[in-house]
Amino acid sequence: MATEMKAPPSTKKAIVEVPFNYRSLVEKYSPGGRYVDAQTDDDSPWVPFGETASIKHLAFDVRRNLFSNILWVKGPGTIGTHFHRGTITMVVLEGSVRYLEYDWVATPGGLILEVPGESHTLVTEHPDGVKLFGWMEGPIEFYDENAVLIETTDVWWMINHYESYCKENGIPINPKLYL
Repeated sequence: MATEMKAPPSTKKAIVEVPFNYRSLVEKYSPGGRYVDAQTDDDSPWVPFGETASIKHLAFDVRRNLFSNILWVKGPGTIGTHFHRGTITMVVLEGSVRYLEYDWVATPGGLILEVPGESHTLVTEHPDGVKLFGWMEGPIEFYDENAVLIETTDVWWMINHYESYCKENGIPINPKLYL
């Protein structure tokens, strides 16, 4: 018989020291939790991504070739056809977006899941474009209209994109972005 899980009651606001045999190892090796402000440019600036888009980098994990960012297409437009070699998870924050390859339109709060081995052509027709928060794993290959490989992006490309922009604009590199 299944039982319904309920959140345990709490009677006070306090830190509870949970027993854990390996706490010293976590303290020694874990980069720890952190907060990255995505609403302002305090922790990460908007970095141009082509003529009509920008990326706000939020996290880089070189161990897993995993990166997180917000992609902002600033008005109606397209991010060219790209092929995924890893898993992509995105949430629409503002505006709307669709892929030419599918018959749905994603709107604020919508979850987009992309799997390795598929190619997509991202399009927004929304007057204000779209902002997408995402976690991306593995390389993403970008192709032109003739299916010629133009660029492969991965965690290293994203780090270079962020750091080059910061250096060119006198913005300090934020160590909180590196996991």
